[in-house]
Amino acid sequence: MSDSELRFAVLIDADNAPQRALGGVMQEIAVYGTPTVKRIYGDFTTTNLSGWKKILLQNAITPIQQYGYTTGKNSTDSAMIIDAMDLLYSGRLDGFCLVSSDSDFTRLATRLREAGMKVIGMGERKTPEPFIVACDKFIYIENLSKGTAVKHKKQPAALEQEAPPKAREKSPIPESVIELISATIEDIADDEGWAYLGEIGNLLVRKKPDFDSRNYGFKKLTQLAENLGCLEVDYRQNAQRNGKLIFVRLKR
Repeated sequence: MSDSELRFAVLIDADNAPQRALGGVMQEIAVYGTPTVKRIYGDFTTTNLSGWKKILLQNAITPIQQYGYTTGKNSTDSAMIIDAMDLLYSGRLDGFCLVSSDSDFTRLATRLREAGMKVIGMGERKTPEPFIVACDKFIYIENLSKGTAVKHKKQPAALEQEAPPKAREKSPIPESVIELISATIEDIADDEGWAYLGEIGNLLVRKKPDFDSRNYGFKKLTQLAENLGCLEVDYRQNAQRNGKLIFVRLKR
């Protein structure tokens, strides 16, 4: 089964997910599979959640009403966790998308992965690290807003060869991330140091679930690689289909 055929349950914590980003969330999850179950949890009788109605209708998301029985206790989390386990044992899904910035779902993400589910987390940049690393992949909601990614104009090949390497201190990418990318290339490189960019991207996410080229202003990993002064980029013809395969290696 290809990734596009994976069946996902999208479970949203209304108390910890911004309404404005819901459209972007649903478009993003479609990249990874089909959202066959779409539910959002919260006490929709409260004024702070009253604005969800129109957005939920536009995206065909089922609201699960959960009253706050006790002051200071978050019953929404419990309802979402119970539903997730029921859906897990239904045997009809391949993965879960948990939309929240709350670390209370860390154990849920871990348990779903233990059961063989693919788990994608989506939350704001304030999301605690334990929840991020408990997911197979974590996507920052801020990256889904229009205009988040900076457009980088690619230079012609001739100019690329003549242009001096960019000074590393001017790079928008932190040194720690550059080191991570470099180590990942070395992990899978062939004898000449070349590594397929698609495999690099997959391994980067396994090492660091919140790795996303959009974090650094690039829409695609290809653009990020092209703008790293420490990499050589090689475009090779794909013999099996139209298009090119992109390989990179550390500059020698």
